[in-house]
Amino acid sequence: MRFGGTAVGEAVGMVGDTDDDIRLRRQGGSGHRAVPHTADVRIEAWGASRERCLAEAVLGMVECFADVTAVHPTAVERVRLAEASDDDLLTALLDEVVYRLEVHGRVAVDVEADVAEDGLVVRLALAELADVDIIGAAPKGVSWHGLHIGPDPYGWSCAVTVDV
Repeated sequence: MRFGGTAVGEAVGMVGDTDDDIRLRRQGGSGHRAVPHTADVRIEAWGASRERCLAEAVLGMVECFADVTAVHPTAVERVRLAEASDDDLLTALLDEVVYRLEVHGRVAVDVEADVAEDGLVVRLALAELADVDIIGAAPKGVSWHGLHIGPDPYGWSCAVTVDV
């Protein structure tokens, strides 16, 4: 987790952005972080495109409960999400990841999202839960309270609270 503020006179990005975060975002970089939130996990993510921002939100949610840095995927699944509002796409994608964790015992270790004719196609590279180091409480769902996704001065950003 990273915390900090921007320098006086620096362009403002997301709450808590450091100067390095802003510099990276100006260069088209993507990323995510967890921020303090009472009893739940708050994820902030960003990317040059909506699709990259959505993928970063998934990776941010996974990093809150699992260390997947040394894990190799054992399966790849494609998920098609019907065209909907950006808020709906964010919650639907995170719910898909939670579903695979709870029902199939699989954790997303990599994510790619692409625009499709009628929505979004997401490729989830998955590892078995037994192969992952658990470092926190697993997500149970996504809260609509305080959910945000949309374009910003550097691309796209989102913020979402995940129930654990």
